[in-house]
Amino acid sequence: MASKALTEYRYEKLTWPEMNDAIEADQVCIVPCGAVEQHGPHLPLDVDLVCPTGIAYGAGREVPDKLLVLPIVAYGYTGHVMDFPGTINTDYEHFINQVLDITKSLAYHGFKKIILLNGHGSNMPNLDLAARRTNLETDAECTVISWWNLLTVDKTFLPRWRESKFPGGCSHACELETSLYLYLDEGNVRKDLIKSGTISFNDEDNPFNWVDLFAAGPATVVSWTSSYSGTGVLGDAEKASPEKGLEAYEECVKQLIRYVTYFKNRPKDKRIDLHRRPPTMPLPWGQRPIS
Repeated sequence: MASKALTEYRYEKLTWPEMNDAIEADQVCIVPCGAVEQHGPHLPLDVDLVCPTGIAYGAGREVPDKLLVLPIVAYGYTGHVMDFPGTINTDYEHFINQVLDITKSLAYHGFKKIILLNGHGSNMPNLDLAARRTNLETDAECTVISWWNLLTVDKTFLPRWRESKFPGGCSHACELETSLYLYLDEGNVRKDLIKSGTISFNDEDNPFNWVDLFAAGPATVVSWTSSYSGTGVLGDAEKASPEKGLEAYEECVKQLIRYVTYFKNRPKDKRIDLHRRPPTMPLPWGQRPIS
């Protein structure tokens, strides 16, 4: 009989003996990372939880023998959105340390490939650091990707899928997030309240200061969300549809499976110490010695 570890993709549903089977199978661990924050009048506060988890579960159902999906890190760095009631902020150091606690636990148990699947844009600087520290402080390899960037792998997808203006049409509670949420949990969308919104500084037509989900100006001011949006909707939400959400979902799942397959089998890069005289003390910030 095949081990449950090769058919159950939800990490927390395995027993500890089954976890040993998953470790021996060199399964890739996916850690969704999200936030509880406003997404305008038409979307619930759990958009950044539903979207990455939905995509990770979609990949897990397809290739449960290759990956495990952990419970989501639910609270992210959202201090800039606290003017909108309901948003929950986690201090950035707490957030980084929580993610590191998870990745280091996985590495200790024997999982050596970890993907942080992000669902909240402002988590990215913190997740990047958490991934880098995991790579330096453990013998595991960790990467981070935001779910929407899976749509950029096939260069033909977004140009034919996207109808909203650039920049700004896909930013937050926008054409993309609203479409995907409509597909994943349509019953919780307040459809009568769907209304597009703009990012006020995008209208300045300044080459330095503009933002979109897929790009930003070279010197964009990142400040209080309420200073450039009165509704919290940043983009063309009115162009969203469940059908477009299904297309985006299927593309994200396909590309995530491609990445898991590549990452699972990729040999680890070898570190080389180039000192002529070997150092006489360990590195002072927790890194592992060269093995």
